[in-house]
Amino acid sequence: MRVITFTGKGGVGKTSISAATAVRLSEMGLKTLIMSTDPAHSLSDSFEQKLSSEPSHIMQNLWAIEVNAYDDLKKNWHAVQAYYSKLLTVQGIPPIMADEMTVLPGMEELFSLMRVKRYKEMGKYDALILDTAPTGETLRLLSLPEAMNWGVKLARTVEKFVLKPVARPLSKMSDKLAHVVPSEEVMQSIDVLFEELDGVKEILTDAQTASVRLVMNPEKMVIKETMRALTYLNLYGFKVDMVAVNKLLAEDEDSGYLEKWKKIQQRYLEEIEEAFTPLPIKKIKMYDDEVVGIKALERLARDVYGDENPAAMMYDETPIQFIRHNDACEILLKLPFANPEEIDSWVSGDELFIQIGNQRKIITLPVTLAGIEPDDAKFNGQWLSIHFSLQDAMAKAV
Repeated sequence: MRVITFTGKGGVGKTSISAATAVRLSEMGLKTLIMSTDPAHSLSDSFEQKLSSEPSHIMQNLWAIEVNAYDDLKKNWHAVQAYYSKLLTVQGIPPIMADEMTVLPGMEELFSLMRVKRYKEMGKYDALILDTAPTGETLRLLSLPEAMNWGVKLARTVEKFVLKPVARPLSKMSDKLAHVVPSEEVMQSIDVLFEELDGVKEILTDAQTASVRLVMNPEKMVIKETMRALTYLNLYGFKVDMVAVNKLLAEDEDSGYLEKWKKIQQRYLEEIEEAFTPLPIKKIKMYDDEVVGIKALERLARDVYGDENPAAMMYDETPIQFIRHNDACEILLKLPFANPEEIDSWVSGDELFIQIGNQRKIITLPVTLAGIEPDDAKFNGQWLSIHFSLQDAMAKAV
């Protein structure tokens, strides 16, 4: 199943381009599902059709869905929610407020990711288009499996060494502890949840089938945010294969009082081409009417892709690479717009931590490199190079 994720700053036309891509793929004969994970959904407006939390048929080979976190919450989180709600109520928090507080941060993203895996395993669709929330929320969505994997390890360690041998036996003798210690049903629900989540990262970072496409306007703030997005997406190992620059004023037409703005756009367009090359850059003009309805989306798809197949991998470069030398191992990360002074890296056990600003990447190291401190990280062009000496690894083994 081909998976294409569209992201960009709010208001750049991301949903329209996502929907247009889905329409083109369906017309090519691919059974296509487009899924909005943005809490402020606008996919219904694009198709001029009311959508729900289950796939709605739009046209031949095309289905659409707007994810509803509360529907998924009831299906997947009921036992855990009841436990947390009871725990908060015992502490004196009103029941209604306790219920609201049990909708933990990141739950919308979590259930969206679970659907990605579910639809892939169904085998019903040839292509899945993700119309995501603005850039910051998308980064949280895509990095969630990694963060959750770390969290569940911690939770399971506490459950293994504290809850089972100590807290659970005591909870049978104390009503107060009985409210605090989660039941087997709660822990099983958490296990099921993370089993569903397991493998989602692999689906979204599969170099053969998955990619992210960035949508922007030729504006200074939007360009800066898109640069950060590309850097962080590369950091997390997501392949970006296209950039779409939307709402361009036509060069060969008189734009009236917008002529000055057209010149500004052209200047920023040059900056975009210089910064984002060799990624393919698609240029889309500003229309004189709204892009809503199938006909308008078909027109947009023609302007974006021309005769190209939208399902094709537009650019093929893996942003994280492992290279084995004779006496060393090198980890390379393509971070085109990163500030070297903001990058920090360290090793803890068998994990390499790389932090840029408030974004952190965790890479599990081969057993031979576990606990080995790397040399200082260095930039080679746009690539961050982290070098491990295999001699150090052999010396430690001895």
